[in-house]
Amino acid sequence: MRIAIGSDHRGVAARKRLIGLLQRLGNEVIDCGSDGDQAVDYPDIAADVARRVSDASVERGILLCCTGVGMAIAANKLPGVRAATCHDEVTAEMSRRHNDLNVLCLSAELIGSDVQEKIIRTWLSTPFEGGRHARRVAKIAALEPDCKAAAPSSSAGG
Repeated sequence: MRIAIGSDHRGVAARKRLIGLLQRLGNEVIDCGSDGDQAVDYPDIAADVARRVSDASVERGILLCCTGVGMAIAANKLPGVRAATCHDEVTAEMSRRHNDLNVLCLSAELIGSDVQEKIIRTWLSTPFEGGRHARRVAKIAALEPDCKAAAPSSSAGG
C-alpha cells in the first residue's frame, strides 16, 4: 500500500519512528512531514497528505500533531478524505469497518508509542465492511461541495 505520512514539529520523532514500522509492514511510504522542531502550521502538512489521498496518488494517509484533532479538521476539507483522530484500537477498527477512514490522525504526545503502533496495525489490517456502511459513507461524500468524492474502497459485506 502507498501511504503518505506527515506531522508538524511536535510529531517529528513519532513520524520518523512510524515510517520504519510502515516500511517493515511492507508499505511504500511518502514522507510529507516537518523535519525540525521549528514551528510549522499543521494545516499545510494536513493539506499535503490529504491532497495525495484525494487525488488517489496514495491509498491512505497518516497525520500527527499534538492531539491529532487539528490535522483531522484540516484534512477533511479535501474531497474524498475521511479523516479522524483515533485514540485506541477500537476506534481505529471501527473507523475502518464502518467509515472507510482513509486518513488516520494521531496524537504525537497524548498516547504512547506502543499505542500508536497498535492503532496503526489495526487500522491497516481492518477492511471496510461495505453494505449499509457504504450507503452512509456515500451520503457523507454527497455533503461535499463538489460531490466528486472518492467512493468507498469496498461495497462488500453487510
